[in-house]
Amino acid sequence: MTVRRVMGIETEYGILQPGRPLANPMLLSSHVVAVHAAAREGARTKARWDYDDEDPLHDARGFHLASAHPSMLTDDPETPAPSGDGPQALPRATTEEYEDPGAANVILTNGARLYVDHAHPEYSSPEVTNPLDAVLWDRAGERVMLASVRALASTTALPDVALYKNNVDGKGATYGMHENYLVDRAVPFNDLAARLIPFFVTRQVFTGAGRVGLGQRGEEAGFQLSQRADYMEAEIGLETTLRRPIINTRDEPHADPDRWRRLHVIIGDATMLEAATYLRLGTTSLVLWLIERAVAEGGSGGALAAVDRLALRDPVHAVHVVSHDVTLTSRLELADGRRLTALEVQREYLAAVLAALAHVGEEPDAQTADVLARWESLLDRLETDPASCAREVEWLAKLRLLEGMRRRDQLAWDHPRLAAMDLQWSDVRPERGLYHRLVQAGAVELLVTGERVADAVLHPPTDTRAYFRGEAVARYGTEISAASWDSVVFDVPGAATLQRVPMRDPLRGTQAHVGALLDRSPDATALLDALGA
Repeated sequence: MTVRRVMGIETEYGILQPGRPLANPMLLSSHVVAVHAAAREGARTKARWDYDDEDPLHDARGFHLASAHPSMLTDDPETPAPSGDGPQALPRATTEEYEDPGAANVILTNGARLYVDHAHPEYSSPEVTNPLDAVLWDRAGERVMLASVRALASTTALPDVALYKNNVDGKGATYGMHENYLVDRAVPFNDLAARLIPFFVTRQVFTGAGRVGLGQRGEEAGFQLSQRADYMEAEIGLETTLRRPIINTRDEPHADPDRWRRLHVIIGDATMLEAATYLRLGTTSLVLWLIERAVAEGGSGGALAAVDRLALRDPVHAVHVVSHDVTLTSRLELADGRRLTALEVQREYLAAVLAALAHVGEEPDAQTADVLARWESLLDRLETDPASCAREVEWLAKLRLLEGMRRRDQLAWDHPRLAAMDLQWSDVRPERGLYHRLVQAGAVELLVTGERVADAVLHPPTDTRAYFRGEAVARYGTEISAASWDSVVFDVPGAATLQRVPMRDPLRGTQAHVGALLDRSPDATALLDALGA
């Protein structure tokens, strides 16, 4: 029993040009990506992103959405997904005829992807195997974005930009921070969705980033727990930019689809506090373990029976209720007629995980034990002493700052200075971001060191296929034509064809698996010869 599973975080950053509120965000985002590509140390590749195995219109409920063209979602519908495990020869036209939309895409040496997603620069972290590493490479993304901001500021021919790790622009628009978890394909999707909905609705009590304003456009004055909650409009669905669902049904595993599905979670907030990010990923992984275990044992089981009774009568309404209640006392109506608070629902999930752990009879590993202890401690303290959680829960840390300004200057919740302060909280520039001032004051808990974050900017995790991707870019960048989450396409000078190396298993291509092989391969030709042997 462990929190360990393949996971990752995609973060779209809010973007502005100071002094030019109407500046084109797509153009600004392209500058953010392009300047990083030009300035980063060791940049030796212009590899495009390989869309050949992507199908964002395939629904986990067993059908394919036919009402939109796949190319609208950065997918190349003309080329089928690759299959097999060995290197594959590709005609050069396969990659040369399809260009990356916007040409704003960088594959980083740490295994991450930096690109323009609609009107925002997005950092998609490399695959990791545990929530603490997810925090580490998420923080590395903040450093990557800060480097682009600094580079643009130092180049007179390019516009200055300000980047914010948040989810709302204050004018009715939202952008995402998406979590990804690899889940056993044997788990029926409908069961997965039903058992996760109450968890996602209520976890915002400790994962919310906090937001000034109620409603999508902030039409009502006030403060709420979550930035994303008011934009949730459906229980289950494929969309991510309209009628956003609590459970997203995109079935795009970026791995062997017979073994895994990728749970694509769009309901969460982008959080600056490391403890909030850590606990969000850790608790979700534990709930997924609970669900997977029940399926493996052939039924819902005793521990999960209590979870099955947590179905909410109106989950979408409940998302908004929980977010708008800073007292954490509102009661949610369940399908069976009971009324529980969000904290009580979370306690049921924690109790189910602990009961399943006791049934297994295994000692959890250190990180799992830490997540369990933090989860239990926060639920207890949120009920009895919420102020004590401000070092770990972002909405409480933000609320404390805002309340201080309100008391000092006698400000109502609809005062524009509070909205500006909310935005300034997540500015990636340390000299401007309010979160960074709390770090300097020792007012928030840090889980990873600055030295480790700096290393993660350049280097990939060692225990997933991200290691092979990142190291291949770092070592053989000029000989890489394209890459994706589950393949690297090499273009070796003199070769008749391109060579795709598939990576359908995210737990292969690790340092233990290919590190020595990479060290023995001075160029891509030697590497491909060894892989084909």
